[in-house]
Amino acid sequence: MQFYYGHQMPLRILDEAEFWKHQEEEHTVVIRELVTGLEPEFVDALKKWEQALTETHQQVVRFIESVIRSGSQVSNQLYQQVMQLVSFSLQQSESFIQLCEQIKTQSAVVSTNQTAKVVLDHIIRESEYFIGIAQALLSSGQQ
Repeated sequence: MQFYYGHQMPLRILDEAEFWKHQEEEHTVVIRELVTGLEPEFVDALKKWEQALTETHQQVVRFIESVIRSGSQVSNQLYQQVMQLVSFSLQQSESFIQLCEQIKTQSAVVSTNQTAKVVLDHIIRESEYFIGIAQALLSSGQQ
């Protein structure tokens, strides 16, 4: 992501968060559908994560609407709220990665399913990509 968006930066990072939270939300379904016989505790955890990611996604969409309505004058308060949401989204992605790692290492069904391992690695890399973007924004926003 390029950092020359100026006053549009809050909208740019929200666009990224909107995309990646939706991706992670879909990834919970992909894992459940791909891994036949996945242990019930992981299925339940993925369903809870799907709901949590949906809620975050919806919150991001609401913030996008607020930033758009503010025009070129994003208030300091709104900017700080956007930064807090980005920070929360980053932490949420880190926790989602932990669940994916746990499934990959602790699921007996996944241990014998090479495709599931590859898909989980891909999902983890995608969430790590968002984390990198969010960290870069948060560090540039503090300067």
